[in-house]
Order: sequence, then structure tokens, then C-alpha cells
Amino acid sequence: MTSTRRTGGSGTRARRVLWAVTAAAAAIASVGALSGFHQQLREIDPKGSDAASEVASEAIIGIRTFTAPAGIGVEPDLEYGAREDGTLLTLDVCTPASVGFPVESRAAVVSIHGGSWARGDKANSDWRNVCLWLASEGFVAASVDYRLVPDARFPAQIDDVALAVEWLRSPEQAERFGIDPDRIGAFGGSAGGNLAALLGTTGYGPLDEGSRVAAVAELSGPVELGAAELAADEASDWLHRIVGEYLDCPPGASDAQCPQATDASAGAHADPSDPPFFIGHAEGEVVPLGQSQRFAQTLAAAGVPVELAVVPGVDHSIGILDETLRARVAAFLHAHLG
Repeated sequence: MTSTRRTGGSGTRARRVLWAVTAAAAAIASVGALSGFHQQLREIDPKGSDAASEVASEAIIGIRTFTAPAGIGVEPDLEYGAREDGTLLTLDVCTPASVGFPVESRAAVVSIHGGSWARGDKANSDWRNVCLWLASEGFVAASVDYRLVPDARFPAQIDDVALAVEWLRSPEQAERFGIDPDRIGAFGGSAGGNLAALLGTTGYGPLDEGSRVAAVAELSGPVELGAAELAADEASDWLHRIVGEYLDCPPGASDAQCPQATDASAGAHADPSDPPFFIGHAEGEVVPLGQSQRFAQTLAAAGVPVELAVVPGVDHSIGILDETLRARVAAFLHAHLG
């Protein structure tokens, strides 16, 4: 299945066309490999409730302060695709309790875990809580797994989450879960914030087709990966290293040495057709605040509605998703998804 989001004209949009051709070729290769050679499917590792969370603290902070109400449904490990290397792609779907919410034409939110693009899992305790929280707000939440570094490098990760959106939008799944395919949003934190932001900005035109999304909320995402941006933010050696591993480039490489850094930077693709954004970030956390501030400025300059929430402290990603921020994110998603 080829995404309709990767279209456009010159400049950055020309790169999107090349990206689309690459993705389409990969999809064709996937079908051939799996059907012609009967390659054994394998799950992404690690997985499950014990998989690492990007919230390193043991403290009860952020999303851990949420207690799910009774009645939310969870369908785990639904297959949304398979790749040419045999990787089986799965997601969990959390559905609202039937009491108080209509069972048809619900908005949906794709939830994308963090972990430096190299670890984490849709079903670790923190991200399962995100899935339950979104469902408690009346959304159908799809918490996705995607291929991880070092087994896969950019753009494998965004290709996977784009495929998850397309799977969720398909008539079969829309009917199965009572989803309005015109109202699909994305939520992500940390590395998942990078991927959610890319979902929102990569592509041009209608937000109800292919893997386009109608609203994006992201927390603490490293979203501006060019050498100049990382230098301006005085990025740590840790951030340079994980970005280099994600992009398959030496840490600190120039943009000429690592042209994929531009393709992996959400702001490079922003245009007026992109959906509204909510961006959350802590003042002193591990990903520099300048990443979110610059991205918000880029979106605004492109005519994209954007809300930036800067919170005090050093907590990261869904570690800042406390009751107050949850209310703000939920209000944003309801305003733009219904």
C-alpha cells in the first residue's frame, strides 16, 4: 500500500516523491519476499509490558498519574503489515467504554512510543497507559510498534507508522472499530514525537487520505535534526549519537554528509496544508527546548496553527503528561478531531 501523503512539487516536496518511490519499491519487495520466498515472520524485539520506557525515573510522574476507568477495551498485537525482512508490524487498539460515547464514527489517534528510535514498545506500562488515557477521552487509540535501530534506519520508522495510519483508515478497520476515517490524529513522545511530527508535515493536500492526519500532538520530540539546528541548540553528545544512529550517519555529520537529516526534520516539510499541532516540552529536559521552539516558529511561518506548551522542570516526553497537560492535549485533540 503506497501512501498518498508523499506527494508534492519541487524542493522538499521533490524529496517526498523520491521517498514515495522508495517506499513503494519496498512495499513491492515485501510482498515478493513474503509470498515468493516464504520468509519467516518475526516480531519486533523487545516487546511487552516490561520493555523499556523513555521515562527513566521510577517516580510517579506524568502519564503514571493517570488511572484508567473501567470498561475500556484493549485488543493487543493486531497485525498491520509485514516488511521484506520478515518483520511483523503490530499495534494495540484501545476503545472507549460504551457508556457515554457513541459506538460509530469515533475519531482515532495513533500513539507512537519513544525510546531513541532504538527501544521501547507500544505495550510497556507507560505507553499502555497513554492508550488507555486516549480511549478514556472517547478516541479509538492505536498504539503502534515500528522497526528499531540498529536493525532498521530512517526512513523505515516513518514508513511503518504511515502504514499504520493507512491500515486504520481502511474501510475494513474503520468499520471494525467505528472510526471516522476523516478524523485520525497522531500523538507521540520523544522519538515518537519526531515520527508524529513527520506524519503531520510530510505530504501536501487533504488530511483525510492515505497516511495524512488531521491533528498532531507531540511531546519532547527531536524534530530538527540538521547540523546547524543541533549546533544552535548545543545538543549533547547523547543526542548527536542517537540521531546519528537513527540516520545511519556519523555523529555530528554535516548536512552534506548526511542529507537524510533534512528529510527526517519535520520543519523542512511544513506547508499550509498541514494539520494543527500541539507541542509540549519541559524547560530543562534532555532534548533541548530550542528544538520545539524553532519547530513551532517554522509551523507558524508556514501558516500552520500551532500551540506550544513549555512546562517547568527536567522531565521528558510522557513524563510531563500530568493531569494539567493531559487536559490541554485532550482539549486540543477534541477541538480538531471532534
